[in-house]
Amino acid sequence: MRAVIQRVKEAEVVIRSCDDIATYQTMGTGKKRRIGAGFLVLLGVCEEDTLEDVEWLVKKIANLRVFDDDQHVMNRSIQDIGGEVLIVSQFTLYASYKKGNRPSWFKAGSHEHSIPLYEAFCKEMEVQVGKPVGTGEFGADMEIRLINDGPVTICMDTKNKE
Repeated sequence: MRAVIQRVKEAEVVIRSCDDIATYQTMGTGKKRRIGAGFLVLLGVCEEDTLEDVEWLVKKIANLRVFDDDQHVMNRSIQDIGGEVLIVSQFTLYASYKKGNRPSWFKAGSHEHSIPLYEAFCKEMEVQVGKPVGTGEFGADMEIRLINDGPVTICMDTKNKE
């Protein structure tokens, strides 16, 4: 399981289904999910991932101390500041680019495997932060807007725990 965690002042995802792409392009409409200060988490799942990976990664992110304390030192977690979380599935985090210039995603998990783990990740994050999290929509065409704070961007992979 791979995650890109961005500390944000705000973030939103606009979700478009394949059916409404033409409408979106002409009218600029789509379902929106928005958060204030907190984390935007881009999450990729591979076939080897398990619920243990979900639990480890959620705890790591929920306890990640990258928010300023009173002395302007990154010493507070998302839990400490009561921040919000937006989680967006991102199979392209498993891009393979070794051959040529067109990436392939054969390492990304199948829908059947990935969706339950993505949903478990979102539910576990809600438990850790004590509030609902915003989500994208698995497999949908999405547009993400954010104001990165810092910027602070951290990549995590459950296969590199040490």
